[in-house]
Amino acid sequence: MATTVSKAKSNQPMKMRIKKGDTIQVISGKDKGKVGEVIQTLPNQNRVIVQGVNLRTRHVKPTSSGETGRIVTKEASLHASNVMIFSLEKQVASRVEIVIDESGNKKRRLKKTGEIID
Repeated sequence: MATTVSKAKSNQPMKMRIKKGDTIQVISGKDKGKVGEVIQTLPNQNRVIVQGVNLRTRHVKPTSSGETGRIVTKEASLHASNVMIFSLEKQVASRVEIVIDESGNKKRRLKKTGEIID
């Protein structure tokens, strides 16, 4: 008799190397090649929300009399594996590595360019 193992998603936050305020480039999906700034990170789902990328349109009904309905456009989340940090100096996307400087502080560095982010 075989037992099945449930693959329920844990609610544990992922360690993300992308942070709010970073400039990123989308590397896959319908918005591939777009560059934008991270508005919000969602570490529990390993997702990010990027300004101007993955836009969704929603039709909103009027809530009170005299008000008209409207169309709202807002950003939806992207999986963190579909984005890379973008270097504005070299105009190239790169992976991130964690390095420890002389004083023992952790810093993020782009692998392709060697640029320190923090």
